[in-house]
Amino acid sequence: MTAADKYPVSLAPNEGWDERILVCHCGNMVDNYIVVSDRYVVLVDTMISPQTAMVMLELAGQYAGNGRQLLVINTHADYDHCWGNQLFVGHKAAYPAPIIAMRRCAERFYTPEAHEVLIRMQHEAPEVYGDVVLVPPTILFDDHLTIEGGDLTLRLFATPGHQTDHISIVIPEISTLLAGDAAELPFPFALSSMTLAQMRASLAQLAAFNATTVLYCHAPVTAGPELLQQNIAYFNLLEQHCRDAMDLGVPAQPTANDDVAALVGFSTAEAFGIDKGQTLPNSYVRGHNEQIRMMLAYLGRA
Repeated sequence: MTAADKYPVSLAPNEGWDERILVCHCGNMVDNYIVVSDRYVVLVDTMISPQTAMVMLELAGQYAGNGRQLLVINTHADYDHCWGNQLFVGHKAAYPAPIIAMRRCAERFYTPEAHEVLIRMQHEAPEVYGDVVLVPPTILFDDHLTIEGGDLTLRLFATPGHQTDHISIVIPEISTLLAGDAAELPFPFALSSMTLAQMRASLAQLAAFNATTVLYCHAPVTAGPELLQQNIAYFNLLEQHCRDAMDLGVPAQPTANDDVAALVGFSTAEAFGIDKGQTLPNSYVRGHNEQIRMMLAYLGRA
């Protein structure tokens, strides 16, 4: 079994967005994008492996020709967004193309943590990640970069918080925003309490575009711009609960065994607007508790 077998790559049916944007599902793990302009075919992220990136490239192949150049973008250096890079860069690259990303994204490829994650995941799922090689992007920028595609303009800009190297993309001609992991369902995950404020500022920046179409890497294609407001509202409510709890004596650093949702009076059911009897994926529950701890730590420092 290969990565493409376990996480099949397929095109999402167009739900009304501009036909020059193609949404590529990688199983139920992540969505990546293809943007077709007069001058370029742009792959936004390279999925989880060279096999899945290859299928994505095949989907884009029908738009090659007519003088269009292949470009690749990494929104950030998390594994589900860039582990297909080797298909495009290096002496063994089958389809050479520039890979564009923030400078901090390239730096993350050289960290011990990046190699530790690769080794661990190759051990856990060799059939999926066994042939992945970490290949950093090749064209680097710091905060903003514009790709003039002829009919479409891709404006890349920093949206840190989830990761320090994260970028999002706005395409003004079609009022479209590719949010990446800066917004998610049920909420984006901050890297740490130190980046929580950055993530909330990034959400506000994304919402300020008032884009008609907003697409995410970890949310249904039908989530729409409303998800940005839902994410913002969640963190606003989280902050208020944590502030109120700290006023009553809840510490900024609860013990590892504390039920932090109960401590601050912000249950998972309330956070996600569900009935108390309903169950949620454990990842949502863990994520909610982690965000509470981050918010308490952030407010404690503030």
